[in-house]
Amino acid sequence: MPTTALIVGAGSGLSASLARLFVKEGISVALAARQIEKLTQLSSEIGAVSFAADVSKPDQVQQLFNDVDNKLGSVNIVVYNPSYRVRGHLVDLDPIEVAKTLSITAYGGFLVAQAAAKRMLQQGNGAIFFTGASASVKGYPQSAPFAMGKFALRGLAQSIARELAPKNIHVAHFVIDGAIRSALRPDPADKPDSTLDPDAIAQTYLSILRQPRSAWTWEVELRPWVEHF
Repeated sequence: MPTTALIVGAGSGLSASLARLFVKEGISVALAARQIEKLTQLSSEIGAVSFAADVSKPDQVQQLFNDVDNKLGSVNIVVYNPSYRVRGHLVDLDPIEVAKTLSITAYGGFLVAQAAAKRMLQQGNGAIFFTGASASVKGYPQSAPFAMGKFALRGLAQSIARELAPKNIHVAHFVIDGAIRSALRPDPADKPDSTLDPDAIAQTYLSILRQPRSAWTWEVELRPWVEHF
């Protein structure tokens, strides 16, 4: 079982559920985000270490991993959660915002995976997990940039899973096909369990992490029981 996890793009939703569960399982946790002020309460609660980084910048990703190495030792598991989206009709989209969407959602995933793989190849083991969305497999109207980014992230995961699995590095992609429950987005009273419980999602990540390597999963889809697919 891995001993140190880095959750990139950490926040109060799924990342927080993952962090709490990992700590409960005896895994040391590092949290990374562009603005770490939002992580103060969570870091204090679970004893995690927070790091500021813009994952679309190669130098900042390299510095992030160096800092984690120095504080906690080399990571065994990396979870990539960042994403950014801009919505609108194709003809109205701002190219700069589209580039930012791709940079954070997909290019950052490459940078983080590359830095993680360099360390895990030396260790001889590890796990790299990517958080996808409905847009990973379905392009919705007026959401082309997000679909582009999430499709690219899925392609990255599939490609490096085939490359790194024989090296004892487990790569997995999680299609979160539905809305994630939060304090700002609770289930309607008349529709219980109509959104994904982040704690339940975290349990699936842990289950995939614990898989024997004779039967590894590279992708799993998660959706509420009422979600269409």
